[in-house]
Amino acid sequence: MSQLNPIIQQMIDDRTVSGQPYDRRMIHEILQQIVLAGLYRGGFFSKAAFYGGTCLRLFHGLQRFSEDLDFSLLEPDASFDLSAYFDTILTELSAYGCESEIRKKKKTRLTAVESAFLKSDTATYNLEANILGKVTIKIEVDTNPPGDFSVEPLALLEPFTFLVNCYTLPDLYAGKMSALFYRQWQSRVKGRDWYDFVWYVRRNVALDLVHFNTRAQEQSPDVFSGPFSQEGFLQAFREKIESTDIDAARAEVRPFVRDSLELEAWSKDFFLQLVDRIRFQ
Repeated sequence: MSQLNPIIQQMIDDRTVSGQPYDRRMIHEILQQIVLAGLYRGGFFSKAAFYGGTCLRLFHGLQRFSEDLDFSLLEPDASFDLSAYFDTILTELSAYGCESEIRKKKKTRLTAVESAFLKSDTATYNLEANILGKVTIKIEVDTNPPGDFSVEPLALLEPFTFLVNCYTLPDLYAGKMSALFYRQWQSRVKGRDWYDFVWYVRRNVALDLVHFNTRAQEQSPDVFSGPFSQEGFLQAFREKIESTDIDAARAEVRPFVRDSLELEAWSKDFFLQLVDRIRFQ
């Protein structure tokens, strides 16, 4: 690790638990923070907000690894071009010894999401910096966001202190539940959605049902059967649990958590019990 930039080395040291093996996901997370710093310097957060699993991990202590950086514009803008911020991201990474490149991902169909990958000195959507090895970070920006959400500025202390515009927890919760209900993920179960649901219940976060209904209606109009009342939402979720392969969900999320013992309680009965603990805003 001696070849690393001193600030990155310190960020690794701060994350290292005595007796635990080195985890390269630390590098991934540190680079995510540097990207956020570059976006901040470029004024990105005057137009957009951070949301998704990485937002939960960096700002609220979610205990699972999250790969991507997900953003939403504050207002729809079909002409928005993330490349306007590439220079500030690359400059920030370079300042910490990470010579990188950003390339826009080619789409096979039109969507409201723009994707880019960070990579270093290669043409392979990877970021390479000396002994860091290859790290890939996907950035997605929703250019046509659903309405009825709130944001708040939250402080990130590394690599320096700055504020990131983030969805509030009730609206992050709503977005997660919309994904859990309606995500089309190659006919598989995304256990990370279920893990995050448990986290929200444990934290006693109130769900913004208005934003859930708005987001689900706009993103999944062909399958959305709402708008839901509180009781209608709970009943629909019970039905979702009954139709879900919980073993498959557990297997999918296991590589993203340090302690798989917390997944042993997972069963349909476990999740049905949690339904009764859902709070609404």
